[in-house]
Amino acid sequence: MTETTRITTPFSATSTAAEVVDGIDLTGHRAVVTGGASGIGVETARALAGAGAEVTLAVRDLDAGERTANDIIATTGNKRVLVAPLDLADQASVASFTAAWDGPLHLLVNNAGVMASPETRTPEGWELQFATNHLGHFALATGLHRALAAAGGARVVSVSSSAHLRSPIVFEDIHFEERAYEPWSAYGQSKTANVLFGVEATKRWESDGITVNALMPGGIRTNLQRHVSQEDLDRAVAAAGGSGITWKTPEQGAATSVLVATSPLLEGVGGRYFEDCNEAGPNLPGTRNGVAAYALDPEAAARLWKVSAETLAR
Repeated sequence: MTETTRITTPFSATSTAAEVVDGIDLTGHRAVVTGGASGIGVETARALAGAGAEVTLAVRDLDAGERTANDIIATTGNKRVLVAPLDLADQASVASFTAAWDGPLHLLVNNAGVMASPETRTPEGWELQFATNHLGHFALATGLHRALAAAGGARVVSVSSSAHLRSPIVFEDIHFEERAYEPWSAYGQSKTANVLFGVEATKRWESDGITVNALMPGGIRTNLQRHVSQEDLDRAVAAAGGSGITWKTPEQGAATSVLVATSPLLEGVGGRYFEDCNEAGPNLPGTRNGVAAYALDPEAAARLWKVSAETLAR
């Protein structure tokens, strides 16, 4: 943990996205929410639209995206809810999205992800969870850097997980080419990458007024768990030192994302990790809360950035 004052807010684990954004005017702001057609992505987008932002749902399933956009328009009255195709595991799709973006971008919420999937590789041979959860979002954010810089004071939000406690970045074998594949270790590594990205991006982009923070949304029953049985989930919780999960509603799960994206308390603040609408403290062994020291390590963050850029350039 850096030697800075930890940020606390009036909100908690039970706060909702609507409560967090209440009183904040996002008129004139433009936002992108990846995975905005399911789970907490829907409620993140709804809260931002409800505060007046133009919101683009970046989604794989355009039909689901259109249904979600129409629902958000109906519930918020904000007609500036758009849909665009994006498959984070497909670098050509990411490149098409960034090339098509025009004008400034004030908020980028890197929300989409895959959890504990069976061993799967992209056409490049990359392990799917790392490719989707980290490399896809890395390519998206760096590809949109000019748009973020043009906004002045832009924020990038990286949705991580307490599962980052399961694994640091194993630089010697990121893509499980030598070691046996283990779904939760792969997921944990990708979620650590989400936190480290915020550390290095904030350092690199500080002069552009761009800040990047990561967060743990909490346990929410969504399509993210489609590869995970209840037995698998129970085992994963036990292995991480937890006795169970207190489930949040999607509206509560989206609250920390929305807080990191909009709260005046985070003005100019980057490279940190939040949970339950407050900055997290260091993880204590045997618990599922807090942030691992390796996820905030500036040397690991710089190394990951270099490796990621080199991987995408191949």
